[in-house]
Amino acid sequence: MLTSTVCAALSVAGLGIAALTAFRRRFLAATRIAAFALIPAGLVMTGIIDWITGLVLKPTVWAGFGLLALSVLLFLVSRFAERRSGRRKERRAAAAAQPGAAVAPGASAPSLGAGREPARRPAAEPARQGGGEDDFSDIEAILKKHGI
Repeated sequence: MLTSTVCAALSVAGLGIAALTAFRRRFLAATRIAAFALIPAGLVMTGIIDWITGLVLKPTVWAGFGLLALSVLLFLVSRFAERRSGRRKERRAAAAAQPGAAVAPGASAPSLGAGREPARRPAAEPARQGGGEDDFSDIEAILKKHGI
């Protein structure tokens, strides 16, 4: 009952402010204020306010929130303990070692955009050897291209 009275007072006050704003010929702002002012009255009429106040004032609801908080706390403690023990890393390593594990696809070539021409390699760059060399010539070429 008290919440209905408070919401009705809020709506009347908001509509009064909207009327004063409209009197000053600021009709767009007055329309927005009136829209916000009608929200509390609509919430009371639909029964949402009674549901919320009943929800907040029931001890069983607070006990439920306490149980949810306890479950989240237990979950976080178990994750923290798992990280400290290192079992998570062991499980990841075991999953990666399994045959048929999912493999990420290779990176696709970057798109160049509509008006750009593909970058040309300088003629002075030597051809790569077919061996398994692990040099960083392609990275050096990218850095030189960007002037780094």
